[in-house]
Amino acid sequence: MQIKAPRGTYDILPEEAVKWQWMEQIMKETAARFGYQEIRTPVFEHTELFQRGVGESTDIVTKEMYTFHDKSQRSLTLRPEGTASCTRALIEHSLYNGTLPIKWFYAGPMFRYDRPQTGRYRQFHQFGVEAFGSRSPFLDAEVLFLLVEILQGMGLSEYELHLNSVGCPLCREQYRQKLIDHMAPVKDKLCKDCQVRYLQNPLRVLDCKEATCHQAIINYPTLIDNLCDDCRTHYGMVQQTLKDNGIEFVHDNNLVRGLDYYTNTAFEVHIPGIGAQSAVGGGGRYDGLVESIGGPSLPGIGFALGMERLLLAVDKLGCVSRAQQTVDVFLAVMQENLENQAASLLYKLRQQGLSADKDYNQRSGRAQMKLADKLGAKYVILLGEDEIKGNFVTVRDMKSKEQWKIDNEGLIPFLHECLDNR
Repeated sequence: MQIKAPRGTYDILPEEAVKWQWMEQIMKETAARFGYQEIRTPVFEHTELFQRGVGESTDIVTKEMYTFHDKSQRSLTLRPEGTASCTRALIEHSLYNGTLPIKWFYAGPMFRYDRPQTGRYRQFHQFGVEAFGSRSPFLDAEVLFLLVEILQGMGLSEYELHLNSVGCPLCREQYRQKLIDHMAPVKDKLCKDCQVRYLQNPLRVLDCKEATCHQAIINYPTLIDNLCDDCRTHYGMVQQTLKDNGIEFVHDNNLVRGLDYYTNTAFEVHIPGIGAQSAVGGGGRYDGLVESIGGPSLPGIGFALGMERLLLAVDKLGCVSRAQQTVDVFLAVMQENLENQAASLLYKLRQQGLSADKDYNQRSGRAQMKLADKLGAKYVILLGEDEIKGNFVTVRDMKSKEQWKIDNEGLIPFLHECLDNR
């Protein structure tokens, strides 16, 4: 029987990996410009971390986590998201005693048991940022600026930024009771999950994807109308800062996010061009999370982007041309007895910082040129008996088809100059 990848997982083959590298480079370089540093956390953690951090009533904890016992019978879970792990690292290493805010980014695989569909897998990848140690609404705005810069850097300008405030524990508790009172008479019309949610965490009903639930709770009281003065002021400043800097957004009363740790600003980003499952990421403020995991009272804010969803958008919207793999130079060897000299020249090219490749299957000269074109080579070096005897090489520009005879000593400077001016 042929062994295949488990359901909900997939291989990233070299042709696709080039796109991933392109995307990751944009993400990491953009985050660095904003003053964020990379953190790498384990792919599995103690199960309690996610139960306490993500919330025991969330779908992630109740339905989707990959949890197992190791040989010492400790309960461990493959990480379903990145924020809880970053928070655990912050507390474990007592980094909150240093200069604040602490600003991190991460990228890597996450794991959730869910029904696989387009852009959604059981092993999937997220890029995220976390900023700990400031309640400033201007930090909220910075995080949103960073999110927008990443999308625009990938050529994804047709996005929708949805924004809401989920308040603080004080005003949300008062709002929670109003929502329960509104839902109680129609609870039997809610889906099975929401019939449990409406008492445990009624805000989750607003986040339900079932149309029948939204029809049942029509005219529900909104969070925006029940914020305390501090939360209303905070949200207003975030909105105004976005407007002042030309960032368009939509206030969305249904946006509450699916995790228990969110407070105040919450947001999602959608790309309508990729279909019904248009959300590619989101996040918000989580001022109580660090304390709930065992750390000090320290505010935080962050977001995560689904990398598979973003690449789906890039492919569908035609932004991927910049992500094609190319080599600077292809070395075409005209006679088989010159392979030794070719190997030395190829090594020298690579030592000098040039990406270079050659054929290893004794193809004809014509076939080697086709291979060079397939590899996206910018220049081809032709190496034959005449070149060896004359102590030169022939360099061909694959775009203009122009050719030059360059002496061996001047080859590297010539190639660097050509590439710099290309």
